[in-house]
Amino acid sequence: MEIQYKWLTSVSAATVWTKHDSSREMDQGAITNPVLLDEWIGSMTYETLLDLCEGNRVQTQLLFGEEVLVLDEKDGWAQVIAVDQPSSKDERGYPGWVPLAQLEKVVDWDVQDCSWAVVFSKKADLLNEEGEVKLTLSFQTRLPVLEEDNGKVKVKTPIGTGYLDSKDVAIYPSIEAVPIGNGEAIVKYGEQFLGLPYLWGGMSSYGYDCSGFSYNMCKANGVIIPRDAHDQAASGEKVALDEIQRGDLLFFAYEEGKGSLHHVGIYYGDGKLLHSPKTGRTIEILDMKGTIYEKELCAASRYWKGTGDAS
Repeated sequence: MEIQYKWLTSVSAATVWTKHDSSREMDQGAITNPVLLDEWIGSMTYETLLDLCEGNRVQTQLLFGEEVLVLDEKDGWAQVIAVDQPSSKDERGYPGWVPLAQLEKVVDWDVQDCSWAVVFSKKADLLNEEGEVKLTLSFQTRLPVLEEDNGKVKVKTPIGTGYLDSKDVAIYPSIEAVPIGNGEAIVKYGEQFLGLPYLWGGMSSYGYDCSGFSYNMCKANGVIIPRDAHDQAASGEKVALDEIQRGDLLFFAYEEGKGSLHHVGIYYGDGKLLHSPKTGRTIEILDMKGTIYEKELCAASRYWKGTGDAS
């Protein structure tokens, strides 16, 4: 019988690059194991941060334990599909390239009948048996539970067992059991990241881009949505712009809303937008009145369940 295995992300957050040779010399902290994400992001200038986008270098990121399909290998890199990130680019998930050093080929990853720990703190330390920090995990990292005891949660990981503080996680009987909340919950999840710098391709609490921010706040609310803004706009429940509610996703397009879609944020209420704007800025709450966002607003989608009349 053929041995069953899975490829899993083995670092806090693995950056998915456009090609196997897309990274630059300055990106060493993002392509090693362990990764040095704070140092990597902090070392870049505005211009080199912008080049992640304008140079078409980065596509998305993978959280620790996230599964990928490996399609090919070249020069120490793996061509992958991120199966938990829906995309119109590939029906199987989001495509790109990741260093092989940031993936682990795991043979015994049978996690069908176990509980799951979901990180709800902005960041959470994964500890070893001695209480030493192995990795610092991002918001929304998800790992199978082995046991709970005395305020600690023992989890199965791609690099062996580890321990999380129970205050940093919520535990569910299955991933499918993560409850779908209301729009208010999406806003509350997002508020804790105010001031976090924008990162093109960012999908972790080390930095989010606009659609990575909306994806992860909806994920925390029990709904997996498409990874990119244009796919997010094409899915979900369509909402008329005069009927938007807190937690709805708002979409913006060039040419005063008539051109190509380029941005997404979360409706905060009272004409305000909670979003990760662009390189050089941080996650903020913005009053849209009189701004370019008011002119470019073109669509809204709802990915939450209402507690009242809305659904």
